[in-house]
Amino acid sequence: MRITIRHFQLLLLLLLGLPACNDPDTGLPTVGFVDAFEDSTIEQAKIGFLDALQAAGFSEADQTLEVIYRNAQGDIPTLTQIVRYMIAQEVTLMATNPSLSTITAIQNTKEIPVFMMVAPTPELMEVQDAAGNDPPNLYGVAENLNYIDTSFSIIPRLIEPAGATLRVGLLYNQSEPQSVSAFNRLNGLAQQLGIQLVARPVNTTADVQLVTGALLNEDIDAFFANPDNTVFGSFETILKACNENDVPVFTSEAGLVKRGAVAAFGADLYQWGYQAGEQAARFLQNQSTEGLEWEMVQLRKRVYNPESAQRFSLQVPENFESIN
Repeated sequence: MRITIRHFQLLLLLLLGLPACNDPDTGLPTVGFVDAFEDSTIEQAKIGFLDALQAAGFSEADQTLEVIYRNAQGDIPTLTQIVRYMIAQEVTLMATNPSLSTITAIQNTKEIPVFMMVAPTPELMEVQDAAGNDPPNLYGVAENLNYIDTSFSIIPRLIEPAGATLRVGLLYNQSEPQSVSAFNRLNGLAQQLGIQLVARPVNTTADVQLVTGALLNEDIDAFFANPDNTVFGSFETILKACNENDVPVFTSEAGLVKRGAVAAFGADLYQWGYQAGEQAARFLQNQSTEGLEWEMVQLRKRVYNPESAQRFSLQVPENFESIN
C-alpha cells in the first residue's frame, strides 16, 4: 500500500497519543463547540474563539475547518449527551463555554484536548485530582477571583446607604463551585468594607424572579451580579426587577455592563474567547499539544454603562471607560 502524507499524519497523531485530527470524509480538522446555555454575553466568547481561528487560517467559510456546534439550553443531561456525541464524532478538539461545559467535558474524556473559556481555574472548578494536578487534556483560558474585589469595592464609593449600613444583594448557585467560591470571597470582602451582604441561593433560572423579589423586599441598596451561570442566563429578569425598585446593579463581568449593569472590572468575553481561540489555533497548526497549557485571562477592563449610571445619578470614576 502506498503511504500517503495523510497516512503519515494519522500515524504521527496516534504515536503522540492524540485523537484523529481530521474528519475522515473531508480531511479537515473538526472543532466540537459545546455551549451550556443560550446567553448573548456568553456568546461573545464563541464569536471571539471562531474569529481567532479564522485569523489563523481555520474557518468553515474557507473550507479549512469543520465546526460541530451544540447548545444544551441549560439542561445538564443534554450537556452530557452533547459531550459524548462530540467524543463519538472523534472531534479534533472540544471548545467549551462556559464552566459547566468544561467540567462536563473533563469528566467524560481524558484524550480529546479541551479548550475552555468563560471558566474559572481548574482549582476553582474542582477538577484537579487528589494530588492537585490539573486534567492533562485541559487547555484554553481561565480566570481566578482576584478581579472581583475591584468590581465589588466600587459599590461603597458610589452608593449612599439608605440606613446605617450599606446592604448589597447577591444570588449564587450552590451547585456551581466558582459561584460558591465567589460568594465566600465576597462575604469576607463585604465584612472588611463594612457592607452587609444579603445573599440567597438559587438553583435554576426558573427560581430567579422569585428569589430576586425576596431580596428586593429586604431593602438592599445595590445588587451585585457575581460570576454565576444562572445569573448570566437570567440577567434581564434581575435587571428589570432591580430597575423597577431603583436598585442599581453592579457586576464583575464586562458583558453584563453592556446589558445594563452600572459598572464592572472584568474580562471582555469576546477577548477571552479570542485568546482561547489563538491557543486552539496553535494546536491545529502544530497538530500537537506540546508546549501548551491553560492560561489566565490577559485582558480586563474597567467599564461602565452611561445610561445606567445616569438612571441612578451615579458619577463613575474617570478610569472607567464607557461600554457604548
